[in-house]
Amino acid sequence: MATILKFEDIIAWQKALELSDLIYTHSNNEKFSKDFGLKDQMRRASVSVVSNIAEGFEREGNNQFIYFLLVAKASTGELRAQLYIARNQKYNSSSEFDTINNKVLAVSKTISGFTSYLRTQKKSSLESKKLSKLS
Repeated sequence: MATILKFEDIIAWQKALELSDLIYTHSNNEKFSKDFGLKDQMRRASVSVVSNIAEGFEREGNNQFIYFLLVAKASTGELRAQLYIARNQKYNSSSEFDTINNKVLAVSKTISGFTSYLRTQKKSSLESKKLSKLS
């Protein structure tokens, strides 16, 4: 994997930003926009995903980055739960629900994959240090 120099290069962050834009657009429809609590909560959850990926990247070390990625992933779960509430209130059609839900799932899976990669890198780095001490 290429070295990531800024959080904007992270694919999970790029997908999360697209998701956030989708949530903002979706929550502007007439019926949905009047439910201030749910609309605002969904927007906050989508912003949380984007923000935690960025904040984690700017922290020092993989442990902190992984922690913030897990927080971002948890926010995708929160967003999916809220999406079901919006669907039950008939704020979106079945196809809109499916589109957004699939996007949230894709972001969640991308974060999971990236987290796994960072954990593997951390182990590899520790194993290399142990081997070099033995030499």
